[in-house]
Amino acid sequence: MNQYVKKGYLNSEFRLFHLTDQETKEVEYHYHDFDKITIFIKGCVSYMVEGRSYELKPYDIVLVRHNDIHRLTVDNSIPYERIIIYISPNFMNAYKTDSYDLSYCFQKAEEELSNVLRIPSFEKSSLFRSITRFEKSFSDDGYAAELFRQILFLEFMIHLNRAARKNHLEFIDTDNCNTKILDILQYINENLARDLDIDTISGHFFISKYYMMRLFKQETGYTLGQYISQKRLLLAKELILSGVHGMQACFDCGFKDYSTFSRAYRKFFGESPRKTLEHFP
Repeated sequence: MNQYVKKGYLNSEFRLFHLTDQETKEVEYHYHDFDKITIFIKGCVSYMVEGRSYELKPYDIVLVRHNDIHRLTVDNSIPYERIIIYISPNFMNAYKTDSYDLSYCFQKAEEELSNVLRIPSFEKSSLFRSITRFEKSFSDDGYAAELFRQILFLEFMIHLNRAARKNHLEFIDTDNCNTKILDILQYINENLARDLDIDTISGHFFISKYYMMRLFKQETGYTLGQYISQKRLLLAKELILSGVHGMQACFDCGFKDYSTFSRAYRKFFGESPRKTLEHFP
């Protein structure tokens, strides 16, 4: 069985890339273990995140949370330019208080059922000025350069969240999606710890299980069983890294016995749940 692949890497609290490609290889469904912000600059790109598809316009901001399964399709007749920011979820959690949460923009996107923000006159906005300063800081090797870069990153995230809170950014509707599949995806992600066999899901939505499986594959590109299994495994790893014991994570994610869970976990991540737990400080 094919499985989604973890792409990209993050060995620091955050990273920024400004990329322009004339020829981009087909990017299959994949996920990251970090949060990702893409500022689309130019090109012809279709982005799909968790069953929702978007045709991007210049300066659209794409928000993809860790473990979101996504892919993109690029028309290589036009150069594809974008700024990508990788962010450690733990880093943003470190700045979370009762007064503010730097991951608010991702939470708002989830509430709005949209992964793409659109802002009028982006180049005249405080967001543009802050991302420009942040990008330039990566070539700065002056006094306290790393601290200065972190301050500028925080400034960018503050501007982004302020704009999201004040509705200065529009969460755009998907260009192409099937509302039934979106409902099924939401149901799955809200019930990973519960029984999610095919009959249960089709019964909940009052549709034929064979039609549902065909439609799910057609609309998302992956099978229903594969999606559920790997979403459970991704959640399990997140729980383990937060300090939850592997046995508890197994049942919290809907697996019915530990041996099955452990084999699937090892096959998917290349290490045992116990080994992952050793990474927990």
